[in-house]
Amino acid sequence: MTDQRPSHRESRPGVRQRLEHIAEHQWKNLIAVLEDPNDIRNIGSVIRNVNALGIGQLYVISDRTFVPDTIEEMRSRNSYHFFSAAAIHWTNVRVFRSTQHCFSELDSLGFTSVVTSPAAIGKNHCLLDNFDATMFPKIAVWFGNEGRGISTRALDGSHICISIPNNGMVESLNVAVSSGIVLHEITRQLRHQRSLRVGTTSSPE
Repeated sequence: MTDQRPSHRESRPGVRQRLEHIAEHQWKNLIAVLEDPNDIRNIGSVIRNVNALGIGQLYVISDRTFVPDTIEEMRSRNSYHFFSAAAIHWTNVRVFRSTQHCFSELDSLGFTSVVTSPAAIGKNHCLLDNFDATMFPKIAVWFGNEGRGISTRALDGSHICISIPNNGMVESLNVAVSSGIVLHEITRQLRHQRSLRVGTTSSPE
């Protein structure tokens, strides 16, 4: 996988041109949501996944002090720069202090929420292998807390719960790993749909 970050050696016009190219290929109708993360390292890893896969935005729901209110403050903190491998500087991140506030924003924008969990917990459920992301014009994919998983409020407000097939002894994957797997599969489906729409099997135009 290639790194989308412009090199510090690139000229300003070169950086601008590259950022414009990346913006054209972003999935603006796909948002990743990280609910109540415990560890800033996982936030950084998810930011990097979001950036690498061209996802429009990351919403972080947290009332913890290590999560600042604004993207500008995030970018000013060395910890976010380090744990995201500098992807924080090229990624759109919004912070919400409650799950309800985040849902209100997503609902107002017409997004369908899909939660992820290693278990089928009281909701319409399917394995990632059987999930068709292309049926939703706008989709928000939720990832839960490292210990507790997705909240009951998020589960209740979602359309479906999806899980990664698990054939091992461990019950779940780290949120940094699981977000990469789920979001990669969803963007793969979206790329395929776009290629069919434009009549080619090449990468997005």
